[in-house]
Parts: sequence; C-alpha cells; structure tokens
Amino acid sequence: MSAQVLQVAEVEALSPLVTRFRFVHPEGEALPLFSGGAHVVVEMPDGEVLRRNAYSLISDPLDGSGYEIAVRRDEAGRGGSRFMHTQVAVGDLLRVGAPVNLFALDLRARRHVLIAGGIGITPFLAQIRQLIRLQLPFELHYAVRSRIEAAAARLLPDLAQVHLHISEEGSRMDLGEILSGQPLGTHVYVCGPEGLVDGVLDTARCLGWPKGALHSEAFLAPPPGEAFEVTLARSGRKIAVGPHQSLLEALEAAEVEVPWLCRGGACGQCETQVTSCSGHIEHHDHWLSDEARARQSAIMPCVSRFRGADLTIDR
Repeated sequence: MSAQVLQVAEVEALSPLVTRFRFVHPEGEALPLFSGGAHVVVEMPDGEVLRRNAYSLISDPLDGSGYEIAVRRDEAGRGGSRFMHTQVAVGDLLRVGAPVNLFALDLRARRHVLIAGGIGITPFLAQIRQLIRLQLPFELHYAVRSRIEAAAARLLPDLAQVHLHISEEGSRMDLGEILSGQPLGTHVYVCGPEGLVDGVLDTARCLGWPKGALHSEAFLAPPPGEAFEVTLARSGRKIAVGPHQSLLEALEAAEVEVPWLCRGGACGQCETQVTSCSGHIEHHDHWLSDEARARQSAIMPCVSRFRGADLTIDR
C-alpha cells in the first residue's frame, strides 16, 4: 500500500491511556482530504519487526494541513500501541498510508445514530464534523466506564444531541430506548468493544431495523499467541510466525506479497485460502462466514493465528 513520510507535529495525552498524535507533511504540503470514518495505517519500525497498525482519523476531513489519530495504550497487545506511546515524539518521521474508508456515512439516510464505546469514539469525531457541515440530523451516544476514560469528551462539540453515558455514575446506555422510535430511513453506526457492537446489532435486528441501515466497525489489533509455522503451497517454503508477530507480518518479512487495506480483520483484502490444515485456526476476524471458519478453508493473516501440526496456505 502507498504511504508517505510524515512528521509528528503534536503529541498530547487525552487520558492516562489515550494519546493524540498529529502528523503533517515535512515540507508543509497539503495532505489528501478524506471522509468521516476513514483510517490510515501507521508504520512503526519496532526493532526487527515493521508494525503496521490502522488508526481512525479524528481530525476535520476537509483540513488538509494534517492528520490526527488517537491511540489507546494496550499493555497486553503486541507492542504497536506501546511503541506509539513510548517511542514517538514531536519531530519524528513515520510512514503513514493514504486514508481508506471502510466505515463511511451513508448520506442517503434521513438521520444518523452514532454509538461508541471507549476508544471506538475515534471514527465518529471526524464523522460528526462532516454531519455538522452538511447540516444532517444525527445523535451520538458515547459510553465509557468512568469519566477519566472519556478521553475524547473534550474533543466533542457541546450539542444537545451528543450524549455521554458513564456507567460508574449510573448513566448506562439503554440500547432499546435509543433504537426504538427512530424515524424510517435512520441509519445506525456502532464502533467499540465486540460486546457493544453485537448488542447494538442484535437489538436493532430484534426491533426490525433493515440490514442495510446497520453499520459497524471493529478493527482488531493482531493478538499475540504461540509461535507457529506455515507452509506456502506454491513454493513449499516454510515461514515461521513469532508470538508477537502476525501471519501477515511474517509473510511480508519473507517478501511474500499479500494485498491488504485495514490490517484489522474487517476489509477482506488479505483473505487467503487454506489448502491443508492439521490443527486449529484461531479466527479473530470480522470477515469470514461461520461456515468458512468451521471448514477451516480460509484464514485472514492480518489477525488470525494457528495451533497444530500443519497449516498450508495458497501463497
């Protein structure tokens, strides 16, 4: 995927765990514009591993002076968020991919209901700017456990249709109340923990919402796990995958070309057919069907792993 070298212009802590980063062109050139919900992939040279993590853009989609992202530190992760929090400083140069949008607003909708949990607020920060500029009706519901975790609260506009739900303060989000009685033609968008995404989609389906009006995003960081080995069917090569390395990263390190867009198990670009499997594929994506997972006939190398004696893929 194409990427350009950008400079870190600002680093700001939004909460004890969430930090905002602003990137600009080193020569002051304008960056390509984007639409609300877009993400970029940031490349992080972490020792011998080149990590590529996708982050939603939180800045104004029509502001080409820079890109902004918010990163939540995850100590249990593979190291990407820790790299951003501990090794990135103002003035550093990093390669950043062009914006890609897999979670765009459907501008045909009569109304937009945005539901976020935790760091899942990030794509909505740009979407709200777009909705306000277009003067389209919307409401946002932002759920967090505690006020200190509401990292993006101060980045939100002070509007009546923006609702902050803090469970520790007794203002838990009522999905049934939010999704009931919405006018025909309303679309709902949800981003956050898997439980919230499933809860919103299940509630909406039970209330009779049409499938085309439901939108979700749940980018996943590739989880760590046990080391394993994969065989490439076309060449017979064997590729070792480390415990803190994704299969996609291992393939790239071995100079095996694999297409990708999100690197988070959502877009389907890196789907790879499995030609032989003696063991268990740990599916962590949101792309493959339940049937494909049960057959173990395909794997998403960006997020999924393997346990067993043999995994051979069509690469």
